[in-house]
Amino acid sequence: MELVKVGEKTYYIKNATNIGIYKIDETQVYLIDTGNDKEAGKKILKIIDEQGWKVKGIITTHSNADHIGGNKVIQDRTNCTILAYNIEKSFTEYPILESSFLYGGYPFKDIRNKFLLAKESVVIPIENNLPDGLEYFALKGHFFDMIGIKTSDNVYFLADSLFSEETITKYNLFFIYDVREFLNTLDYLNTLNGSLYIPSHCEATNNISSLIELNKNKVKEIIDKIYNICEKEMSFEEILKYIFDEYNLTMNANQYVLVGSTIRSYLSYLLDENKLSYEFKDNKMLWKQV
Repeated sequence: MELVKVGEKTYYIKNATNIGIYKIDETQVYLIDTGNDKEAGKKILKIIDEQGWKVKGIITTHSNADHIGGNKVIQDRTNCTILAYNIEKSFTEYPILESSFLYGGYPFKDIRNKFLLAKESVVIPIENNLPDGLEYFALKGHFFDMIGIKTSDNVYFLADSLFSEETITKYNLFFIYDVREFLNTLDYLNTLNGSLYIPSHCEATNNISSLIELNKNKVKEIIDKIYNICEKEMSFEEILKYIFDEYNLTMNANQYVLVGSTIRSYLSYLLDENKLSYEFKDNKMLWKQV
């Protein structure tokens, strides 16, 4: 982990999940997300201690385990406040909701792991509780009520609204809960006028236009692939296998629920756009082009 100063009051820790830091005075700071597990939380605290700072609060952009994994250890050691918005507050308080939602039932033991199931923490609503100098804004699409944070230094923390070229090239698919809202958020990002943008899983940059187009084009590519394969009737499992084979992905329990949930979101999008329909035959749900 590397601490980087990017404004008078704004810092971030370069990490697999970038961690934002905002100084509200000479000694107290707010964190933006906490990484994927307690070890990440301990490393964050070590950096904070080395600077002579104290954690006053944590702002949760969204409740995926790789963003709230350090919450509990940091809150236990500092008694800090944790802020989250709407549904993300509930998922952060009760992390079992994430793996249950992804699987569609009680999660079996192989997906009750730190990648999909963080530790519980005590959370309050972000509304009316943000310190001066910080603003939150909606970034729907990737997860239910994900938000971004703008600091007084005109630095934008963009959570998982954008994915890096490396991630897209390697995996092609990235998790999306609501495809239409994800595309709307990409359009919204084009309207921002920040001095620096810090997505959670990308390098900090002062220009996100090419990254926006890269994400948008990949989403449209996947929409087209799913639509085209449904020229003949296809079950969900057949579509899922096609996508894994097409992008040379390897199936495991985590990928099954993450990619599977994402493919279901694409199917919902295509149905709502009146491009796909479904029917039940021989007790199987089959998808087909309209």
